[in-house]
Order: sequence, then C-alpha cells, then structure tokens
Amino acid sequence: MLRGGLIGCGFFAANHLHAWADVPGAEIVALADRNPARLAEAQARFGIGRTYTDAAGMLRAERLDFVDIATTVASHRPLVELAAGAGVHVICQKPFAPSLADARSMVAAADAAGRVLMVHENFRWQSAIRAAAAKLAAGAIGAPFWGRVSFRSGFDVYSGQPYLATDPRFIVQDLGIHILDVARFLFGDVVRLSATTRRVNPRIRGEDVATGLLVHDSGVTSVVDCSYATRRAREAFPETLLEIDGADGTLRLDAGYRLTIENSSRSPRARRVSAAAALGRAAVAQHPRERARDPAPLRRLPRQRPHAGNVRRRQPRDPRPRRSRLCLGRCRRRERRPARARLISTRPALCRPAGGDRPRSSGRWHGRALMSRGGDS
Repeated sequence: MLRGGLIGCGFFAANHLHAWADVPGAEIVALADRNPARLAEAQARFGIGRTYTDAAGMLRAERLDFVDIATTVASHRPLVELAAGAGVHVICQKPFAPSLADARSMVAAADAAGRVLMVHENFRWQSAIRAAAAKLAAGAIGAPFWGRVSFRSGFDVYSGQPYLATDPRFIVQDLGIHILDVARFLFGDVVRLSATTRRVNPRIRGEDVATGLLVHDSGVTSVVDCSYATRRAREAFPETLLEIDGADGTLRLDAGYRLTIENSSRSPRARRVSAAAALGRAAVAQHPRERARDPAPLRRLPRQRPHAGNVRRRQPRDPRPRRSRLCLGRCRRRERRPARARLISTRPALCRPAGGDRPRSSGRWHGRALMSRGGDS
C-alpha cells in the first residue's frame, strides 16, 4: 500500500481526498496546511489521523511514498523541490509553475532525485474525451486533419474561487490549460501556436476569453477556444465539446456529451451514441448529468427512403396543447391566472449565468475523475 500526504486543504482538497479513497493500493495518511481551521475540517471529514501545519515537518515525521500538492501556483516550486529533496514522488496541482524557468527547475529537482513528477490534468480522463479518443484511434473517421476543442460557459466560478477575479492572468492558466491538454491528448504535441485573449467582464482583472490556433506534430490543425463570458440558454458547464474532421468522416461531441460519428466510407448513416456507451458503462465514472441523460447504448438515425415522393406525408401536428374532457375546465382556469414574476437573485455577483445561480457541481465526481484513471482545478 502506497502512503501519501496531501499538502493543501483548500478549495480542491476534497476532490483529491474523495479520489484517493477510491484508488486501490494507495491512501492518504497525513495532511498539511498552514490554516488550522481548514486542516481540522479536512481531518474530521475524511478521518485522517495525522495533521501538520508545516509541509517540511510532515515530510520529516512521516514515511511517505508520494505527496499530492494541492496549493496555489506561487508555492509549487518550493514544495516540489522540498518533496524531491525528501525522496518522495510528487503530484503537483496545475497551473504547474508561474514561469518557464520555475517549471524547468522543478523538473530538474525531480530528475536529480530520481523521482516521478506529475501534473494534475484531469480533463483528458473524462469518459467523454476518452470515448472520442478511442474512436479516433480505431480509425472511425480516418486520419484527422482538423479539430476544435471548446469550453464556453457563463458559470460563476468567482464565488467559490474569488482570487480568480483578482489575478492578472485568468482563463488561460485556469481553464485554458485543460483545453490545451485535451488538444495535445487528441492530436499530439504542438509545434506552432498563435492566440488572442480578451477581457469581457469589467469586474475582473484578467482575461476571460481566449482563442488559439494550433499546429500539431501529427499535421492536424486545431482551434482551442475557452470562455467564461458566454451566455447560453442551456448552460454547458462543465462540458468540453469537440469537432473533428477526418479523411473519411467527422466526429462531434455535442452538448449533453452526445458523440456523433459520420463515416462516408463505411455507411451513409450517422451513428449517434452517448460517450459513456462508447466506452462501456462499467468502465467509467460518469458525471451525474451524463448518467441522467445516457440513452440506450447505441441508436442509429433512420434510413431515408429512396422514393420519398411515394410516401404519404404526415399532417402537421397541432401546436396547441391537447386536453382531455376531464381536464378541460381545470386547464382553462389555470390559463386565467396571472403569471407570477420569478425572482432570480438580488445578491451582487461578479458573474451570473443566464437563468439564475447554478447548483454547485459534485466534488466527489470531479475527484474521482481526477485520480481514478491515473491523473484540479
């Protein structure tokens, strides 16, 4: 059994601890955080007996195989170098480092100690992204030549992480890192990149919209776009959407995580399948939204008839709602009632999605996605 220590008991620590509890062959045996209140809360919630207010003290007192660093970016380099010097393997939260020089120093410290250094990147382990990658690897659309990886939302991320509104750099280092990693996962490393950024929300300091054009070593050209300023009738958070064109067809991962594959060389029909079904239901830990919408494992679009002119056309459906004789009077009484105004919120917010405040996402799911497949924020 591998013994690990968690450094940092802040916003994302619960996700990490939930995930480690589900990983066979590893356990978190100690916690470290400079804030005694957060430390006590995590200890009580997860039943971890040994706690420290100093990471160096934890490394000296415990016999650890690895540490999980879940702190903010400014502390990453000293903590990674401290853990590598203690001879333990390191998993470090993203963003990995504030500068390229710091990142290279962290890698050099781990190499000198002969220890593994990993970065938390969990989007590539989501079931929908893995399903799309599996289809590409199987040649479902032939050799891909163009792709788009998109994350556009108006979700209020500032309420849970208020520092995001004050950082001089925002969406690229917070969300864009994930989207860029998905593009690398699907198409290979990047050899050329250009990008534009923009701040739309006047109440924040950094950029909240970014669009990049990438050329990969595989020859694929991709567009990576992310936004926390997009207002949509249907909020897509936290879904990453895909469009990929190949030599023989197209692949689309649409809202609701619906995976659609069209292959002209194999069949004139499009195959539409949920992302979970493409991988197998038992093999993945799905988001609650994905479980709720998961249909039958495979559905095919209906074949168009060759002689449509000989087919009797259906009459257009009456748009008015159908009423039975029993409910007719009751429905008419409802129609006469004046419509009630709905109060969404009177609280000031840095960002409010259209349609009101969105429920908090499940920390347990995010944590399981983080660690169950080998690899937030």
